[in-house]
Amino acid sequence: MHKTDKAVAAVKLVEAEVNQYGTTVYYDGSCPLCSVEIGHYASCEGADRLHFLDVSKAGVRVSDDLTRQDAMSRFHVRRSDGELVSGARGFVELWDALPKWRWLARVARLPGAMPLLELAYRGFLPIRPTLSRIACWIGVKPVNHTDTLT
Repeated sequence: MHKTDKAVAAVKLVEAEVNQYGTTVYYDGSCPLCSVEIGHYASCEGADRLHFLDVSKAGVRVSDDLTRQDAMSRFHVRRSDGELVSGARGFVELWDALPKWRWLARVARLPGAMPLLELAYRGFLPIRPTLSRIACWIGVKPVNHTDTLT
């Protein structure tokens, strides 16, 4: 088997894994805040139907329509129908997949709520690095503390 054939087989395996779960949650495992939050969601009832993909690991294959850098800088979820959503919409998809969080997804879908949530999310993004450093100072550890992007 040629190197190219092996790469294609690996991609098909990753795609099969993602399809097995239906919904893929892309997260930055080098971020302590993200690690804690995703750890919580992953422990919730219904999380076994989700695929959590730490995009901070070196060499991880994300997808053709999402770069690793984009996935590290903004929250993304691939829905079971293949659509890629990000930011507030990504969180709503995640919440909707978890029974104890569905109420919040319903609230987020009320008229006018999504633009406000997206605005709040965009406001959070610039302060995320500072909050992550503070979290590290108080002892919060990221899932992936060895393969971080700088």
